[in-house]
Amino acid sequence: MSGDGKDIRIGVYVCWCGGNISDVVDVEKVVNVIKNEEGVIVARHFMFMCSEAGQKMIENDIKTHNLNAVVVASCSPKLHELTFRNTVLRAGINPYMYYHANIREQVSWAHSDSKEEATKKAIRHIRMAIAYLRHAEPLEKIKVEATPAVLIIGGGVTGLRAAIDLARAGVNVYLVEKEPFLGGHVARLGETYPSGRPGWELVSRLIDELLKHDNVAIYTKATVERVEGYIGNFDVTIKVSPRYFVKNCERIEEAISRCNKRVPDEWSYGVKTRTPILLPPYPGAYPRIPALDMKACGGDKCMECLEPCKDAVDLAMQEQVIKLKVGAVITATGFNPYEPSEGEFGYKQYPYVITLPQFNSILKESGNGKLVVNGKEVKSLAFIYCVGSRQREGRTYCSRYCCNATIYAALLVAKKFPGVKQYHFYRDIRTYGKNELMYEQASRSGAVFIKYPEEEPPKVTAENGSLLVRSRDLLTEGLTIDVSVDLVVLVTGMVPRNNKDLNELLKLPLGKDGFYQEVHPKLRPVETTLSGFLIAGTAQGPKDTLESLSSGSAAAAKAGGIVLKRIIELEPFRAFVDPDKCELTRQCVAECPYMAISVKNYEGKGEKAWVNPAICKGCGACVAVCPNNAIQIKGLTNDQVVDMIKAAAREV
Repeated sequence: MSGDGKDIRIGVYVCWCGGNISDVVDVEKVVNVIKNEEGVIVARHFMFMCSEAGQKMIENDIKTHNLNAVVVASCSPKLHELTFRNTVLRAGINPYMYYHANIREQVSWAHSDSKEEATKKAIRHIRMAIAYLRHAEPLEKIKVEATPAVLIIGGGVTGLRAAIDLARAGVNVYLVEKEPFLGGHVARLGETYPSGRPGWELVSRLIDELLKHDNVAIYTKATVERVEGYIGNFDVTIKVSPRYFVKNCERIEEAISRCNKRVPDEWSYGVKTRTPILLPPYPGAYPRIPALDMKACGGDKCMECLEPCKDAVDLAMQEQVIKLKVGAVITATGFNPYEPSEGEFGYKQYPYVITLPQFNSILKESGNGKLVVNGKEVKSLAFIYCVGSRQREGRTYCSRYCCNATIYAALLVAKKFPGVKQYHFYRDIRTYGKNELMYEQASRSGAVFIKYPEEEPPKVTAENGSLLVRSRDLLTEGLTIDVSVDLVVLVTGMVPRNNKDLNELLKLPLGKDGFYQEVHPKLRPVETTLSGFLIAGTAQGPKDTLESLSSGSAAAAKAGGIVLKRIIELEPFRAFVDPDKCELTRQCVAECPYMAISVKNYEGKGEKAWVNPAICKGCGACVAVCPNNAIQIKGLTNDQVVDMIKAAAREV
């Protein structure tokens, strides 16, 4: 087939869609008009074209009338474009000589108030489809050989879960974590809901399971420096910083005691301080040897601290650069807790205003009896919800886990310190699902819930050695309530992790909230618009632990589906260059958002633009800027677009 439309033989099939279309569009009139269009050999209408009978009708017509192109005018192509492509393929037609015209969502549903105009619009839609096919050529899918390995960025519970699932499937896994130890935020938690077990137990079990597999390489204190290539074939460079400890040291406690240098401890969210010597922070942590924080070391004095462990330390260790080849990349870099600004609800203004992560760290270390914070016994406390979440501007989203985590913390306080009075200042309580039972239990345990107006959050001031929380209460008809407490806990939400360098490197799409953006939250929940790049866990939005684990498994399943095929088939709708027209203005190279266009030396023609079809997304940005029409999209050329516009403009 030449693509000039001279030998085109088209069959057009208009679906009633059980009345969804035919109740508005006069399908008989549509067929009577369309059957006279140039190139149309057969035109029919039928109750359900997607039914077995409807598909059989198309197959029979293709064979009987020697059709080489088909139009089906029906519902959304998201539903049945693949169905009809397979139908024409079974009958011997190239599946890309098929066009799916949407006359349900875009016509009958959109224009049910005007049947006559809806019918005219349906005719125009089908005329455009016919014009498209007159210039169409048979296309073949692009085939790419895949490397059976996956890179996972992030060693929290999401990354660990994904790594285990892939390792079980026989995929080589490279797990990269920038911190000295695996585990992420979950490993820092004390008792967690609903099991009541500490978070590190879950992390430790995941690590133990992962270490059973010999097809996994784990890199800690590591960052991704370069990712090049395309789905199935990514070249990755990672940089691994030295941890300086090469083995465990029997005199490690002595070394720590000799260190006078103290810095805030990230593991406790700054509640405690630490030395530059980092011990495995929980039972079962990996790696199982200490690390040295050279930035916090302070020079020669730190070296003196290490004297008891000189046989276990190698200060000559250098950064390592490791090159990997993978077929897919999973980004599971997690989140950051929201850090209130100074003075926000008294944070950093008063020493007894802390965040929920800090409070949980204190609870984890506290025994039964007295709740002590900064050396002071706490007999009353107030939780202020939605700090850093559900704002009118900026972080408008709900962080989802905060209510559950706070209610569970309240239950722990009631259990361990039954004499402590609790006040909860909230906008809405969102303990969804079975967690609603925790909310009821907290109410029964004596916690007082005060609902503040969205536009008037509580105010925190200091008064007579205590903290005064003032708020209106919507549950008491807007009365102003003053509560004097020893401690205020700000229930902070999740914010996107600061991944500036990684974002510039991977160019993953971001949502308005700053988290990584999936293609579709229901249909493609862990995929991105970049083929081969997947996202999971709280890197793509607030989730609790169970949701993060599920997300990690979903990403692993999708990544496994990519690399285990060995041969990946991509849609052929990609840009291509006509070297005879190309004058190498390089405008297309600069415009391409996916860096799919480079310069290639064509034999006998010199240097011209060239498109890597495995990287190209067929977005058409390059076509728009080319001054010579030298670059086109297969399956949607300029000639097709122009003729479709002309067909739509014709009088009905």
